[in-house]
Amino acid sequence: MALADRWLLPEGVKELLPPQARRVESLRRRIIDLYESWGYEQVMPPLMEHLDSLLTGVGRDLEMNTFKVTDQLSGHMLGVRADITPQVARIDAHVLRSEGPSRLCYCASVLHARTAEPLASRNPLQLGAELYGHAGLESDLEVIVLMLTTLRSAGVARELTLDLGHVDIFRGLMQQAGIGAEAEAEYMDILARKALPELDKFLVALNADARQLEILSRLPRLNGDRTVLDKARELFSDASAEVLEAIDYLALLADSVARRFPEVDLYFDLSELRGYAYHTGVVFAAFTPGRGQAIAKGGRYDAIGEDFGRARPATGFSADLKTLIDLSDEELESGKLIEAPAGDDQSLLQQIEELRAQGLRVVQKLPGSQAAAGCTAELVQRDGAWVVVDL
Repeated sequence: MALADRWLLPEGVKELLPPQARRVESLRRRIIDLYESWGYEQVMPPLMEHLDSLLTGVGRDLEMNTFKVTDQLSGHMLGVRADITPQVARIDAHVLRSEGPSRLCYCASVLHARTAEPLASRNPLQLGAELYGHAGLESDLEVIVLMLTTLRSAGVARELTLDLGHVDIFRGLMQQAGIGAEAEAEYMDILARKALPELDKFLVALNADARQLEILSRLPRLNGDRTVLDKARELFSDASAEVLEAIDYLALLADSVARRFPEVDLYFDLSELRGYAYHTGVVFAAFTPGRGQAIAKGGRYDAIGEDFGRARPATGFSADLKTLIDLSDEELESGKLIEAPAGDDQSLLQQIEELRAQGLRVVQKLPGSQAAAGCTAELVQRDGAWVVVDL
């Protein structure tokens, strides 16, 4: 690497500078306090672990996005986490081992070998909350409400859309269609890319009866407002109980969310397969106009602890704190920055200490240096007393 390039960061890796770093830290504290007020306890997993642990269970989908290194102490292969959820699952299964519901939260850096979109950061600051030990609608509702509350607390006051889906709808229909593993994988790929022109060609070449073709053709088009659920009930009237129960579940969940957040638009996508390999129930994501990617997402993953030897119901969500800062409509209150004169006069030092104890920012001038940048006030002595004077 040339000397001139040594100060460049790797592609997609971003750093935080003043005052952005202060905004992020301020919001991080606020959000963690919010989670603790809901009874969620903070955990701080290590940045790297044994690769086998990181890629267990839900982590299998992360293999291509995980940086791998060799531990020089043991010779074992280690991984730098690309997602904190597998680590939290390990903590719940092997460290805490609670028998009742367990509520955990976190906010820490992750590292991605690849990016989901060209301008995305490869080192997001992942924020999230997860609830283990309860399999009912109430825990899914709690996590969704907490996710939306997080966005509002972060100052994302613009229009929000909550995208809802349920993987049991796809699973049940695929079992009924019986089209074979290879064809199912191709169909899933088409759905994931929303490639409807390719879908028509796929169906023409598929050896299936008219009813199967109708289901496969209409499923990816079942997206939109609440009427989508009514259309699905009619279309899948002869489907398995699993499919019909999933549709009813989405309806009940949507009603509960709407009562809490009537201003949030609800959108249903019954062919949403995000995280299909590990999600076991409802999946959800929050979107805002002008941004193509979800700003927060989550779902139910009841089998996440199975590979750790302790399967427990689980639901949760995550977001990138840096993204929330970019979307926030809040202005950072910089506050008063006070410059104090140089010296070790005891009354001066005592006054500086008292001001800092009050939460004020005080910088003491260094001998021979210029005034500190950004100061809005100064500490001066008048009539034998130290007073703060605005500049």
